Amino acid sequence: MKRRDFIKRTGLSALGMPMLIKDVSYQSIKPLFTIDESAEDRILVIIRMNGGNDGLNTVIPLDSYDNLVKQRSNIILPKSNILDLKVSNLGFHGAMTGMKNMFNNGTLSVIQNVGYENQNRSHFKSSDIWSRGLIGNNGTTGWLGRFLDKDYPNFPEEYPNDDYKNPFAISVGSQVSPTCQGLRSNFSMSVADPSNVKQLSTSITNFENSNYGDKLKFISLMINQSNSYSVEIENAINKGNTLSKLYNNENKLAKQMRSVAQLISGGLKTKIYIFNVNKFDTHSTQVEQNDTTIGKHQLLLKTISDAVEAFQDDLKLLGLEDRVLGMTFSEFGRQIASNASYGTDHGEAAPMFLFGSCLKNSVMGENPIISDKIEKQKAVDFEYDFRNIYASILKEWFLVPPSQIQSLFEHQIVFQELISCGGNPAVVEEEQEIVIYPNPTVSSATLVFSSAKERVTVSIYDLSGRRIKVMFDKNLLKEKHQILIDVSALPYGGYIIFIEKKSGDLKTRLLKVKH
Repeated sequence: MKRRDFIKRTGLSALGMPMLIKDVSYQSIKPLFTIDESAEDRILVIIRMNGGNDGLNTVIPLDSYDNLVKQRSNIILPKSNILDLKVSNLGFHGAMTGMKNMFNNGTLSVIQNVGYENQNRSHFKSSDIWSRGLIGNNGTTGWLGRFLDKDYPNFPEEYPNDDYKNPFAISVGSQVSPTCQGLRSNFSMSVADPSNVKQLSTSITNFENSNYGDKLKFISLMINQSNSYSVEIENAINKGNTLSKLYNNENKLAKQMRSVAQLISGGLKTKIYIFNVNKFDTHSTQVEQNDTTIGKHQLLLKTISDAVEAFQDDLKLLGLEDRVLGMTFSEFGRQIASNASYGTDHGEAAPMFLFGSCLKNSVMGENPIISDKIEKQKAVDFEYDFRNIYASILKEWFLVPPSQIQSLFEHQIVFQELISCGGNPAVVEEEQEIVIYPNPTVSSATLVFSSAKERVTVSIYDLSGRRIKVMFDKNLLKEKHQILIDVSALPYGGYIIFIEKKSGDLKTRLLKVKH
């Protein structure tokens, strides 16, 4: 195909010229993933339970309680201290009265046994996997960073602007969240105290034409961006309100979540808020030796349960509860059997919580199977892949078409039904769809499409419309096809994958990154 014909057939002439930054090619084009207009004001709140939460001491399978006593006799919570949910033979830890109240009124859901196949039990590696939404080593971006990259391809250079003055995400604490890491920058702004933001200063105005000068220019851009966002945060705090009487000022998470409720009520348009609660790595003294109802884990569960209840109560009183969905996650659960130090060691699957007024299910998943025989290092088996939960949130909360979500994860997505909000528009799929994943990729990607019984040619083009290579050219049957696209020999940057077939051409973009 001639270059001018390709440009005409793909509409590439309207895409604009690419720009090169840090060895990666980007283009100013309409994003692949756009948050549905009806979901523009929706917010996702994430609470990260750092260290590996003991799910069996959080959501307790009462039908296996006798075997749990055998497996963890030195840490087991007395049955009288378990809050019976009256559903699915499950109970919450006695410290979780706030979440129990939410469960009863339909604003809290439990997803049991969430993890992934061949779970890694390293804190660093598993945290990385959960943050990126990728199990392989394709890139360093986070799952929400990749999602936002597609919506806002010119971030951070063109933001804030008149159309979007607010930070896209806020990481409450001293570090930005790896979950929001994009290709060029992290979409989250680190805010230690949302009620008291600080301005940064810089006296750098001239930048020499060198690698050093480029780095200084980028730092200056980040400082100016942060200062602009800080003004918007301060304005929202001053305009906002908080009404719940359930907050405890001694609870750090509760104080942070109260500030976020105030920001939302003050009109801040930030889409994502991320909180971190540390110290879930309870190898020892998870409980007190002489009283298993108290200890490190009990304090952590109470902290989160009380804070989430107060936050949800505040949103309801402020009339904002339908706009906010919350979720919790931890890098892994703990082993079924306790250790001799009144604690638990690294495990695998664990429960996740969803909270908000738009939830469909109270409990998803089967109760963990607990044997009466102690198996060394045995952990809870996974039932739900965590990437499916992430994908379902994008589909049902931000109303992203399912086919567009696939490329965010190197995994065949199975969508779960999580959300139930009145008036949600249905997500309509395009009649013909092309999916490529992982995208971005380091070396190869899987192309998924359907064809009639016809000749199909798959080519890769650069962004100027020059055909680089014919990747595939064969007669195919009428069915769905998967083709491996090898770009290991190509330079880093953006490309167009173009499928020519009589029943209708298809195209998509692919970004190759260094690592």
